[in-house]
Amino acid sequence: MSDPYPLTFEPMLLEKVWGGRRLSSLGKSLPAGANVGESWEIADLDATAPSGAGGGARRSVIANGPLARKTIQAAMRQWGSGLLGHASPTERGGFPLLMKLLDAHQHLSVQVHPSPAYAAAHPEATPKTECWFVLAAEKGERGEEPVIYKGFKPGVTEADYRDAISSGRVPDLLSAVPAVVGEMHDLPTGTIHALGAGVVVAEVQTPSDTTFRVFDWIQKYNRPARELHIEQALESTLFEDPPEAVSVEKDGLLVDKDTFRVRQLSAHCEEKAVAAKGVCSAVMMLQTMGASLASRSESFGEITLDPGQTVLVPAGCAEDAVLRGGPGTRALVVDVV
Repeated sequence: MSDPYPLTFEPMLLEKVWGGRRLSSLGKSLPAGANVGESWEIADLDATAPSGAGGGARRSVIANGPLARKTIQAAMRQWGSGLLGHASPTERGGFPLLMKLLDAHQHLSVQVHPSPAYAAAHPEATPKTECWFVLAAEKGERGEEPVIYKGFKPGVTEADYRDAISSGRVPDLLSAVPAVVGEMHDLPTGTIHALGAGVVVAEVQTPSDTTFRVFDWIQKYNRPARELHIEQALESTLFEDPPEAVSVEKDGLLVDKDTFRVRQLSAHCEEKAVAAKGVCSAVMMLQTMGASLASRSESFGEITLDPGQTVLVPAGCAEDAVLRGGPGTRALVVDVV
């Protein structure tokens, strides 16, 4: 039985009608000719939606060390609190975090995730609170300005929403904010939203694959029709304004949720502690300059870090883990709480 050590995983690449090829710049080996929209970096779901990740389980496979080729579930069973610390697994015993990279070559569908009230009445639906950190923003394939759709314009009512769904005008009601590299967008479950064409983000979320689509840009992109979930979306959509985007110059807190918090961490020719003692944290590299994840006491080997790479630091070795790197080295650190 091995002691806890930082884990790397095999990314799970998902083709999407709206996907592109830019995740290759973040170290992902994309299949030839495939439009890849998502790279699942850390996942532990025993079931997914057929219209989302294709149905079936999605569990990250460990790529390094004694547990290589085993799933994240194996690490949870072997290490227990040595992995999660004081945090709790999901109700189904899964790892309580899902991390992805998204490349929107086209607009994503306008969608909403189950509100707490909807989930309480429908046990098969799981709330999905997520946040998007903007990694790249440029005009889309048809000249679209890079934006993030989130929430409604001021004054929109439920009656307006229903009418717009019926007439295919949902985007007209949405608030579109510019996508700015380095900004974090918090999207509480129940918030209507869509990722705009030309935008690449790192996504941190609660582990759920329940998504209700209300509009899918079929005519704009001449893409095949996909299932819509009108009644579920109407029951789930909240009319509260989502939080404004947040950014920090170097180090600082970006999002603070009930089960996770997201920080930006930099290492400019110095050594930075990754996490607090007893806290499980995931490190996703944004920019690197000879960056590595190292151990203060040499309890585990040094891991070289590249942009787009994600490493999970178990609680049992958190106080030992430090980020090293030259000028410009930056990472997102997600603490599992």
